[in-house]
Amino acid sequence: MIQDETISAVATVFGEAGIGIIRMSGIKAIEIADKIFKSTNGKKVSTIKDRSIIFGHIVDNRNNIIDEVIVLLMRAPKSYTREDVIEIQCHSGILVLQKVLARTLEAGARLAERGEFTKRAFLNGRLDLSQAQSILDIIQARTDDALQMAENKLSGKIKDQIYDLRQHLLQSVAHIEAVIDFPEEDIDNIVVDEINNNIKQSIDKLNDILESETKSKILNSGIKTAIIGKPNVGKSSLLNLLTETEKAIVTDIPGTTRDIIEEYVNICGIPFKIIDTAGIHNSSDKIENIGITKAKECAQEADLILALFDGSRSLDSQDEEIFDLIKKRNAIILITKSDLPKVINLNPIKTQFISTKIINISVKNETGINELKEDIKTNINQISSELLFIKSAREIDILKRVEKHLEEAKNTLNLNIGIDFVSIDLRAALRLLDELTGEIVDEDIINEIFSKFCIGK
Repeated sequence: MIQDETISAVATVFGEAGIGIIRMSGIKAIEIADKIFKSTNGKKVSTIKDRSIIFGHIVDNRNNIIDEVIVLLMRAPKSYTREDVIEIQCHSGILVLQKVLARTLEAGARLAERGEFTKRAFLNGRLDLSQAQSILDIIQARTDDALQMAENKLSGKIKDQIYDLRQHLLQSVAHIEAVIDFPEEDIDNIVVDEINNNIKQSIDKLNDILESETKSKILNSGIKTAIIGKPNVGKSSLLNLLTETEKAIVTDIPGTTRDIIEEYVNICGIPFKIIDTAGIHNSSDKIENIGITKAKECAQEADLILALFDGSRSLDSQDEEIFDLIKKRNAIILITKSDLPKVINLNPIKTQFISTKIINISVKNETGINELKEDIKTNINQISSELLFIKSAREIDILKRVEKHLEEAKNTLNLNIGIDFVSIDLRAALRLLDELTGEIVDEDIINEIFSKFCIGK
């Protein structure tokens, strides 16, 4: 399914670095390269061997040198897109990249859309849809575990699981068709047992895939963790300590943080999106109130809450407002400033939050932080089981619908309603699996998926 148009884009991040790459893909990629590139040895790009590089210069239409470059040639179908691909490695200055890109467009290419290179790899059969989406996971991976899981998906391990599941369902459908086509043969009892076992195994395999996808989403997106409390309880200091940065401003003046501050931290191989919020209290300051509203919204949306209470001060009505925010939520209560004389009365907290962990910490002395990390570690499984993490809303919808059809097929078989009705649900599950891998998928869905990629990927 080779496209008529040749596309071009910057494939590296703009900025000061040694190398920047312009990537072209399409039927005119080599022709365009010959128009804009002059090698030092006089050879044209079209004459060199596949997967070879050649040194020279990109020139304008008057043969003025734009930049000294290396050109890499990958002929179809042995390329990422299974089309002719040219990569121009030039200097990475913004102006240089813009000029080289503009030259490719002037010579006949068009600017690539978001994710269009990977989209072409999918359309040309180089990747299935789940593998294409794993490319985005690799780009966004924040921990070693996240990267490894994305690599597993790219290598086809998840794809193999889905195809294995599909094969089980096909076997069941084939057995059912045999019963329907040859009703005079007395094989129903044997076939029913085989189909029943096949469906049970298929449900188990589906659960394995769902579990894998759950972990994938956690590793990819991280656990959204909100730090909340009233002003000056040590929220920003805790953020800085956990992230080992000076991300947030820390002063003795209450209300320093007025907006949301986010930073990722790796705890036990799991990325946590730590969010420092404005101190929750009554304020007449309009701007500060906006930050307080955001803090409350953040607490409602968070997967995990770190609720801070100042151990050197008595509880007040503002602390009670924090109580309301963390009720029935995944929360860890932190009593801060344990290096100072303890004034706080913990009885109201212990009474309302019997099963919630309470940890005394001192950011100044860095005490209690390891205990906090250990508690987070022991609660990761609970957090992940309570949250519905999946690659996307589209994937969870498909997998849950597959599960529903399999359960209905199993129930129909057990109720002895009619084996042909079992086939209806199994065929519906097969169509959904084909949609998941991209063998059957609407163009609008494809465009939506690849729109999340960067321009040059």
